[in-house]
Amino acid sequence: MSTTTTTTAGGVKVVKPTVASHVNDYIGRVRGGDLGSLPAVLGLLILCIIFGAARDTFFSALNFANLFSQGAQYIFIAMGLVFVLLLGEIDLSAGYASGVCGAIMAILLTNHGWDWYTAIPAAMVTGIVIGFVLGFLVSKFGIPSFVVTLAAFLAFQGILLKLLGGGKNVSITNTFVLKLANGNMSVIVSWVLTILAIVGYAAVQFNRVRSRAARNLVTDPMGIVLMRIAGLAIILLVATAILTQERSINPVLNSVKGVPIVAPIIAVFLVIWTFVLGRTTYGRHVYAVGGNTEAARRAGIPVDRIRISVFVIGSFMASIGGILAVSRANSVDPNTGGSNILLYSVGAAVIGGTSLFGGKGKAINAVIGGAVITVIDNGMGLMGYSAGTKYVVTGLILLVAASVDALARRRAASTGNR
Repeated sequence: MSTTTTTTAGGVKVVKPTVASHVNDYIGRVRGGDLGSLPAVLGLLILCIIFGAARDTFFSALNFANLFSQGAQYIFIAMGLVFVLLLGEIDLSAGYASGVCGAIMAILLTNHGWDWYTAIPAAMVTGIVIGFVLGFLVSKFGIPSFVVTLAAFLAFQGILLKLLGGGKNVSITNTFVLKLANGNMSVIVSWVLTILAIVGYAAVQFNRVRSRAARNLVTDPMGIVLMRIAGLAIILLVATAILTQERSINPVLNSVKGVPIVAPIIAVFLVIWTFVLGRTTYGRHVYAVGGNTEAARRAGIPVDRIRISVFVIGSFMASIGGILAVSRANSVDPNTGGSNILLYSVGAAVIGGTSLFGGKGKAINAVIGGAVITVIDNGMGLMGYSAGTKYVVTGLILLVAASVDALARRRAASTGNR
């Protein structure tokens, strides 16, 4: 391994890895079973190439923008499920919980005349309450999460029917709510936010290097840091350039261009949960409980509180997914949050790299996995495949992802890379 050694003024030797050593270390981790999101990223690239070659419309600006609103509900529910899965638990009620929260927002807006700034928080609070009840039953009564959330899955279907008067459709007319999943930012705002995101990411990366160097800790090679910044910049700039193109069939009557509003919403929550899991004591406690519950308990970590909190976060994110689903559909009905929503959301988290066995996962896994699920659904739809074929393909990919996770854990255990 190629490294350089420097000596500080205090005589402390600090080993600085080079780009080559950093790459070799990453390859070693992959060989040792620490695959992360690599399979999902490679799969996403392959899928995009296949669908792009099969249908020219797949890479069109209109379809690219549609992917954000199409996959938003899966991504948000999956972000919450990442926290639950990190503890080796499961939440089977997340789909219909999102539907219940969306229905509450719609009913308050339509039947009770509430404004969006009170109806949306009410839906979010509903999600928090649901998560607290589920987490409390699991942690305090010791009921398996599978049983608790399966019961909630069935109950929420009935609650949704009750809220909608036995199956009625409640339409949404609030402009703000409708724009959440269907609206676009202006071209100027789109570019400004893109530049700010790149500058902000660069500042975080450079500050991390500076702070670790100040404490005489090993830092990433500057070449790797610059490559990360350049990679993100290229992705964001290309995406913004595509999304700021005119997408309307008749621009004279209705011009449609700009980054979808839902995109920065996803980005904000991704940053928040990435920070929470990677930079806070709470995040370290979540990983500790997921890795070894008894050891975490003996270390003084409040295991029951952690377990309740992940269900709260899970249902809270489900509520946001429900709000965006209602916004995209312009209405809420008894199927909101049902059908394949839960399966796709769990699949998004697992396909993205979150382990079903607990202790391994990040917020970005939900976004990458959600992108894979959405691309499959969208691409196969453009190619004219039936819903049955979509389910079969998605199920096979989920099975492959779970198999990769199991094999990676076995490989890590055999090599001592845990």
